[in-house]
Amino acid sequence: MHARFLAALLLCAVSAMLPVAAYAAYPEKPIRLILPTAAGSSSDTLVRVLADALSKELGVPIVVDNRPGASNVIGTMEIVRAAPDGYTLGYGNIVSLAINRSLLTSVPYDVDKDLTLIANCWHVSNVLVVNNDVPVRSVKELVDYAKKNPDKLAMASGGNGTTGHLSGELFKAMTGISMLHVPYRGGAQAVTDVMGGQAQVMFDNISLLAPFVKSGRVRALAVTGSRRSPVFPDLPTIAEAGIAGYETVSWGGIVGPAGLPKAIVDRLNADIRKALASPALRDRFKALDTEPAGGTPQEFVDLVRRETPKWADVIKRSAAKVD
Repeated sequence: MHARFLAALLLCAVSAMLPVAAYAAYPEKPIRLILPTAAGSSSDTLVRVLADALSKELGVPIVVDNRPGASNVIGTMEIVRAAPDGYTLGYGNIVSLAINRSLLTSVPYDVDKDLTLIANCWHVSNVLVVNNDVPVRSVKELVDYAKKNPDKLAMASGGNGTTGHLSGELFKAMTGISMLHVPYRGGAQAVTDVMGGQAQVMFDNISLLAPFVKSGRVRALAVTGSRRSPVFPDLPTIAEAGIAGYETVSWGGIVGPAGLPKAIVDRLNADIRKALASPALRDRFKALDTEPAGGTPQEFVDLVRRETPKWADVIKRSAAKVD
């Protein structure tokens, strides 16, 4: 009897230790990273830089899987439906985690219940650019031109609900101008049409638009953040250019499905922070005018909670809608 009791006790102890041992071995195979935005977008560029650095920390390949569409909803739902085993992760950003709650009439996922926030990874400003044939070279000239030519300027964006879209809607609301919003399936398609003259104005991440500005294929007028960009130190902020109080900044990080074990979350968070601190990644981000973030999972949750009402106010002030 005593022997059977000890055997049963030992079996319980071993069983209790199995999940810990399993998580300690994580990861043992490639990880799929779902990106709810299009290939060639600014977030695509940044996620691939991070995935390369993170795979070195984790010791396994990370395969980026683009699933764009429906204001990030399609890709985000892929993350929500994934098994919580750490082998399917995803990208969650200002759109999928904060903006959609106020912009869309119905969101099929609950950020607080359906996702595990692992680590915020970066902050990045947008830049305002125009087609080279538009006869303006400053924010003031753009506003004056738009007022003299109402609805003759088309404002391209990487999609409904993106910070490019809402940066433009806030700009329109604060200046009293009217421009036609034209959403595309990604920033790369949008900037192609701005260069070609099918659209005339665009807001998007500096990491996407910097090469086109530097090569002279579009003209930059200002940046949307609270400080000037080290990539374009001569460009004013929109607030400096005369639109007092204007500011928009984008952010994004790594998330997983609900129920992701704490041991896996902690491992991923620690290695993401190591990757973000690596000199090679920081140099790449600096060239893209992107500020590495990091921090704990709770700090990521707190960021989302702060940003959600802020963007709800932007949407309300600008009367932004899904086109």
